[in-house]
Amino acid sequence: MSEGKDRGGFYDTGWRPSDDLHRDEDGRPHDHPGLQEDVVLGVRASRALAMHELLVEKGVIGSGEVDDAIERWSERVPSNGASLVAKAWTDPEFKARLLEHPKETVVESGFVPEHNADIIVLENTSEVQHMVVCTLCSCYPTALLGPPPDWYKSFSYRSRAVTEPRAVMAEFGLELEDDVEVRVVDSNSELRFLVLPRRPDGTEGWSEERLAALVTRDSMIGVSGALEPGKD
Repeated sequence: MSEGKDRGGFYDTGWRPSDDLHRDEDGRPHDHPGLQEDVVLGVRASRALAMHELLVEKGVIGSGEVDDAIERWSERVPSNGASLVAKAWTDPEFKARLLEHPKETVVESGFVPEHNADIIVLENTSEVQHMVVCTLCSCYPTALLGPPPDWYKSFSYRSRAVTEPRAVMAEFGLELEDDVEVRVVDSNSELRFLVLPRRPDGTEGWSEERLAALVTRDSMIGVSGALEPGKD
């Protein structure tokens, strides 16, 4: 398998902070936008608003249904998955149940998989490193990790994760020993994966809350490890 040196930059969105400051009418700079002028909706936004109003008028959806859906979506964050990982690190019985009956355990913990998809939890060890990709699109456990990052959806990641996974992980700061086996797993519309990263050394006796702060979204995809103590 090729171990190319091309760093690719697939997880770089290209966004950079602007050096420009907003200015008052007299030209003095200030660092907050203040009140903004009304913005005319674009064609797509106007069309979406009209469709929403029509669906409400016809009784297809309730007036607050879209807002409720947005609120539920906003509750999908990486800390959901991190809480499960931290509990698995501290509770051997929970860890065994999470690995053997992942979907049932995830649901019991209050997180409902999108589209009723199955879930497999894969444990990383000193001998095996798992890494998740969706080669067709961007299937992803949003209930546990929140919306997928742009790099996960990119063609570069979807292709390179299969052909040179070690190089990809190296770009995220994870350098593996040669004797560590890398297993790349492919998500789809019916199956999602959650990686259980290795617990960092030096965290004995830590609370679940403190441990969860070490668990990143990227570590639960498998492109990186959990944070080391002192770096959370």
